[in-house]
Amino acid sequence: MAYTNIDDPSAHFQTALYTGTGSANNAITNDGNSDLQPDWIWFKSRDAGNSHYVVDSSRGRDKGLYPDVINAEVTSSGSTTDCQSFDTDGFTVGTPEDANSTNSSSSTKVAWQWKANGGTTSSNTDGDITSTVQVNSDAGFSIVTYTGNGSTADQTVGHGLGVRANAVLVKNRDSAVNWVVYVDGLTVNHCLELNTTDGQSDSTQGRVLSSSAGSYGTTSIFTLRSGSGSVIQTNTSGADYVAYCFAEKQGYSKFGKYVGNGNADGTFVYTGFKPAWVMTKEIGAAGAWVMYDNKRSTTSNPQDKYFSANTEDAEATFTQYDFVSNGFKFRTSGSENSSGNTHIYMAFAENPFTTSTGVPCTAR
Repeated sequence: MAYTNIDDPSAHFQTALYTGTGSANNAITNDGNSDLQPDWIWFKSRDAGNSHYVVDSSRGRDKGLYPDVINAEVTSSGSTTDCQSFDTDGFTVGTPEDANSTNSSSSTKVAWQWKANGGTTSSNTDGDITSTVQVNSDAGFSIVTYTGNGSTADQTVGHGLGVRANAVLVKNRDSAVNWVVYVDGLTVNHCLELNTTDGQSDSTQGRVLSSSAGSYGTTSIFTLRSGSGSVIQTNTSGADYVAYCFAEKQGYSKFGKYVGNGNADGTFVYTGFKPAWVMTKEIGAAGAWVMYDNKRSTTSNPQDKYFSANTEDAEATFTQYDFVSNGFKFRTSGSENSSGNTHIYMAFAENPFTTSTGVPCTAR
């Protein structure tokens, strides 16, 4: 049996490093084994305290959101500002207007990129709320947009994946409210907020993406839980929302939890692939959303360059873990490996542990 159907993860996810020019038409070409035309791009300045910035091809290249703050969606005024275009193997950025993280002059940048369906969307009526979906079923990724109906009863939204989503990130595009995140491993009826350090919550600001039955979604929908706070976050009447939905694909992506051991010979987290990108968050207490990737560290291992998704802080250095052939292994007793504490993670592959033809992966 084939171990993975995705022998080359670079066809679906890539990281690009580049330097901003501060002017229009700065074209960035990816360097992976496959060409990748991105549909979701997450930008960040490495050397400056500029907000994270995300765009996608469903909302449009000129519609930006900031993962580290509550701000509503912004619209770039010109055709040559911020993200100019999604290209056949990369993207073009222009004069910074709403997003210094895209192309501020002489500043080093990183852009994490996911492929959906080349900007082609379809209407989805699987849920109580009709959605518009752009789906990459091979890689288990969909971009979902919908308009809230304001119901105080549980409501469902179609995600188009065809399998249950293991992680969902939702943002109200019209209002200054928190990002809401569900990842497998959270306690039933709990969620996290991407732009804060708060632990998991089932309060009126967090009762979302779950259900009283203990399963927040199915192969076709995810659930917006009832309650006044939930409506504000994910279902305000007439408000526009975007949701980024992920389903695990063996050898390419993994979402779940681990328990730290508080030891420099740290916890090993099995993913089934050599990671290219990992984000972790402690769920029981305050703590940062910590992001590492395989491009920014100056040595093969350990990984030592990170961002906090919940702050605008520049790139910082801290020896955290090794990326190995089948997962990541902590090299510190620090907060992301705190003894007895549960953390959730999202991870995407550089290479599968074993390809569909049986070729094994090596460590970095």
